[in-house]
Amino acid sequence: MKILIAEDDVHIRNGLSDMLSREGYSIITAENGKVALMKYQQEQPDFIILDIMMPELDGYSVCKEIRKSDEHTPIVFLSAKGEEIDKVLGLELGADDYINKPFGIHEVRARIKTIARRCLKAKQNSPDQMFQFGDLQVSPAELCAKRGQQIIELSLREIKILMCLWQHKNQVVTRDMLFDCAWGYDHLPNSRTLDQHVSKLRKLIELDPVTPILIKTIHGTGYRYQE
Repeated sequence: MKILIAEDDVHIRNGLSDMLSREGYSIITAENGKVALMKYQQEQPDFIILDIMMPELDGYSVCKEIRKSDEHTPIVFLSAKGEEIDKVLGLELGADDYINKPFGIHEVRARIKTIARRCLKAKQNSPDQMFQFGDLQVSPAELCAKRGQQIIELSLREIKILMCLWQHKNQVVTRDMLFDCAWGYDHLPNSRTLDQHVSKLRKLIELDPVTPILIKTIHGTGYRYQE
């Protein structure tokens, strides 16, 4: 995981960088807000640690600018500003956590791991993420899949079925799991609904729907996408 540390205090910046490097993370550093924004755009980090009171551009402004186009990358503020209003403002701008200075290095490490795990899971479940399904490039945002120059239009529910199979590739995905992914926990479609959707999907995406390659039936259990 690539982490951007934006902090004007060289001792804190280097201390965090050394600690997280030893943990196996790839580290990028910035000494002020403008450099932080430039490195975010160039490097596309997976995680961002932002000091608030930085020269050139403060952390609030950096966070606000990033959140205009990126809702998913985790952002954690580090700050000596410990008032409740400061924390509320940071969280309302889209930060995922707020750590007061001085802080314990082990606390920072633990929080990064927890937030990264949670955000990665949310990102994987996001309907906006493009993914490769066999020879298809599936684009949830455009509700379609592309095979070369061919564009196959799909419904949101069909996208969710493909995404669930893709997230559990090479595993058997039970009918209940697919219902939960595509219809939600509170909805109980009848037993033929899923089969009808898979049948329609196969006609859309399989080269030979009679002998499907992308979505295999596991009789009595569910379906499997074999990569």
